[in-house]
Amino acid sequence: MEQRGSFGVKGTGDTSGYGGLVRTKVNPGSSERPYGSYFDDVADELERAFPQFNEAIERVVVDRGELTLFIKKEHLFATAKALRDVDSLRFEMCLSVSGVHYPEEKDRELHVVYHLLSMTHNRRIRLEVALPDSHPHVSSLVEVWGGTNWHERETWDMFGIIFDGHPALTRILMPDDWQGHPQRKDYPLGGIPIEYHGATTPPPEERRSYR
Repeated sequence: MEQRGSFGVKGTGDTSGYGGLVRTKVNPGSSERPYGSYFDDVADELERAFPQFNEAIERVVVDRGELTLFIKKEHLFATAKALRDVDSLRFEMCLSVSGVHYPEEKDRELHVVYHLLSMTHNRRIRLEVALPDSHPHVSSLVEVWGGTNWHERETWDMFGIIFDGHPALTRILMPDDWQGHPQRKDYPLGGIPIEYHGATTPPPEERRSYR
């Protein structure tokens, strides 16, 4: 997969992502047991407590010392409740919900990422769910972790991901009448007549270079 942007730029002041830099990025594949650290315990305990474990989990990835469980979207809510309620897991907090846009992944263009914390066991894991751009729906987890309310609103605002069952899924950063979702990779980055509080966004090549 190609990654484009302003990574690694030094001395140019280019923060727009238009520096023409391209590098190949390889996404890590499924990890094999043993995962190491407490990751095996989390997987074992979830499998014991959650009968649909093998059906719900697409793959398990351990990369750079972090555990990510890729969950099928129809099993997200039940998996989240098990992670919160089972005494041997007890992930009481969802620290953040964020979106990612991979336009090259057919029928999996939009991902939702959840960072979880168990204060009881001092553990952190990540959940990730892939959605098709044609139907970007996933269950809201506000009922499981109340703090996801604003996070899900921001993810809807920036990426257009719809959290079914959210009590009030409205924009939180952009004005209510804003068109589009600004953190998607197909969203225009300047060069179009956008007005916000009397200001305009110039094309990238006309912006000031900060050094």
